[in-house]
This record gives sequence, C-alpha cells and structure tokens, in this order.
Amino acid sequence: MNASDRTPADLLRSALAADPARPMVTFYDDATGERVELSVATFANWVAKTANLLQGDLAAEPGDRLALLLPAHWQSAVWLLACSSVGVVADVQGDPAAADLVVTGPDTLDAARACRGERIALALRPLGGRFPQPPQGFADYAVEVPSQGDRFAPFAPVDPDAPALTVDGVTLTSTQLVARAREDAAERGLAPGSRLLTGHSYDTWEGLSAGLYAPLATGGSVVLCRHLDRLDEDGLAKRIESERVTNTAA
Repeated sequence: MNASDRTPADLLRSALAADPARPMVTFYDDATGERVELSVATFANWVAKTANLLQGDLAAEPGDRLALLLPAHWQSAVWLLACSSVGVVADVQGDPAAADLVVTGPDTLDAARACRGERIALALRPLGGRFPQPPQGFADYAVEVPSQGDRFAPFAPVDPDAPALTVDGVTLTSTQLVARAREDAAERGLAPGSRLLTGHSYDTWEGLSAGLYAPLATGGSVVLCRHLDRLDEDGLAKRIESERVTNTAA
C-alpha cells in the first residue's frame, strides 16, 4: 500500500488501484452456512453506494457520530469504510441516544430506537437480503442502497486528523487508525497477499484490526468468520486449507 495513505478510505483506493480482482473479504456464518466472497472491486462498490446513501439520503456530514450496532459481518466492514469515506465517526456499539444516526442489525432494533436521528436497519440475511417486513421506524438498508451511485466523492475533504473511530471507549483519528493497523499487520507478519482468518467479534480494536484494518493496510485479505466456535477442529483445518489462509487470529 502507499505510504501516503492516511485514512482507511485511502487504503481502499490504493487496494483498488493495485489489484481490483483479488479477494478483500470472505465471510462465513457458521450458524447458517453462509459464505460470501467480495473482491476489492465489489467491496469498494458496496462502500461507494453506502457512502452515497450516508452523505446524500441521510445527510450525514464530517464529524457526525454514527452508532454502529452490528456484529462481525461483511456489511459491517462496508459501513466502517463508508463512514471513513464521508468523514463520519463510526462509534462501534456506541450509545444510540448520543449519536446523530444509527445503523443496526436485527438483534438490536429496540436499543437503536433511542437514536433521534436517521435509523438504518440491516437484516444481515444471505446475499444482503432485505427484511421480510421492514421494521417500523427504520429504513431497510437492502432497499435503499441498490439505487445509489457506484462512485463516491465527498462534499468536503476528509480530515485525516479528525476523529474517525470509537471502540472500547477510545477514539482514534484516521491517521492514528491507519498507523495502528500497520503496526498490527507487522506484528502478525502480514504482507501483500496474506489471508488472515479471524473469529473475533467487531466490538474491540483487536477484532476490527484483524477483521478489516490490518489486512487492508498491507494489501491482504480477511476470512471473517462469525460463530466460528460451531466449527470443529477438522472443519477449521479444512477451511484454512481451502481458503489458502496464511495467518490466523481465531
């Protein structure tokens, strides 16, 4: 990746320029049997559409705080990069009542209703499917995002030294986030082309770093596994082999 990259959105642009066809996120849900693989190009397209939704329809501005109430999931990774693209602070598992807008999964709808701003709900169904019945008081992400533009340009430049992410009560600027991701990648021995398998949740920095930021910072990819504890040792070994995993953080 480029040494001049200072935001996660910068890292994604560099990844797209380097090799758009390579895998970016391979997601497994071992409770449902779901597997989804997104190339860098496909992932970047989802990010662009989501950033356009965030900036346009939801009228989010740099510095706004978004409570992100989602598990480790490929769509969660998309939202984290969309926030970076717009300059919105992603407050992971943050208080919806203190946020400007909230993005929630199906299990945290009640808590998300405390947000007085815009509310987006994700069904987290296979292939990004919509809710069978839209939850009252929420826009269904799967309904709203397909019509958004495939390219994104922020209305205002994103300040790399402005707050970008809050997790575990710690707020990082984009510059600090990228620096920590690069440090973590070096400690894990990641290199361009590395495939990191992780079963960590997305509610800690360790989980976010292993599940997105460290692989992104080094031109690698992530095999993101939800409910990995349901896989036995033989199943895990087969997955490591079939997915050409080079590093693990499970």
